[in-house]
Amino acid sequence: MTRLVARSLSVDLGRRRALSAVDLSLEPGRFTVIIGPNGAGKTTLLRALAGLLPASAGSVTLNGAPIGRMRATDRARAIAYLAQSGTVAWPLPVRSVVALGRLPHGEKPDTLPAAGREAVAEAIVRADLEGFEDRPATELSGGERARVLLARALATKAPVLLADEPVAALDPRHELIVLDVLKEQARAGATVVAIMHNLTLAARFADEIVLLHEGRLKAHAAPAEVLTEDRLSESFGISAHVSNGPDGLVVVADRPLP
Repeated sequence: MTRLVARSLSVDLGRRRALSAVDLSLEPGRFTVIIGPNGAGKTTLLRALAGLLPASAGSVTLNGAPIGRMRATDRARAIAYLAQSGTVAWPLPVRSVVALGRLPHGEKPDTLPAAGREAVAEAIVRADLEGFEDRPATELSGGERARVLLARALATKAPVLLADEPVAALDPRHELIVLDVLKEQARAGATVVAIMHNLTLAARFADEIVLLHEGRLKAHAAPAEVLTEDRLSESFGISAHVSNGPDGLVVVADRPLP
């Protein structure tokens, strides 16, 4: 079991406290979605959980070990991090970009062993990139590049996957494909955490939702317990209607509150 735990986690960005005393335990086999208004601290939390931002107070541990003390290669094998603004700077073929996910295992993209080739091929299929393998990644659309970077993260085969707005640039079909992949990843035993803004999709796919507001943890529970009209009003400043649809909760923002 791979447990990722934040205890009394606070993070300062310059002179501003971006996170305050967050307690959060993330379990394998669950797909957790982080929501909150702009500036709530969502990306800061995800980066701190990945060991990319130091804690100003409190701690983040992976299976009881402080994440800040892990060797970078060990951390990269354990945690795959998919950034919101990930880019591809060089015109590498898609297959080669995905193969970079094997670097934490000491595998070179041009000479992958059998296990590495299998991991790359599987990731390409799961990200719906078949037929793209030889195309330069820099010539793809923004949504296609986002799926390439997801495939790179999947190829790592890390037990923890942290994704910052993984469906933000995608069309509706690929939103569903990517969310299905993340859900499957959790069902296979991984700890999967993603930031999302589409509350209806979050309700449909998440096993649990973390609500942040002004750097503090406001709720961490099943979607129906977090996505209430009162909570949405308080945290997002909106009047919203929450109802049950055939695929789960449907959240409709009616109007901003004055």
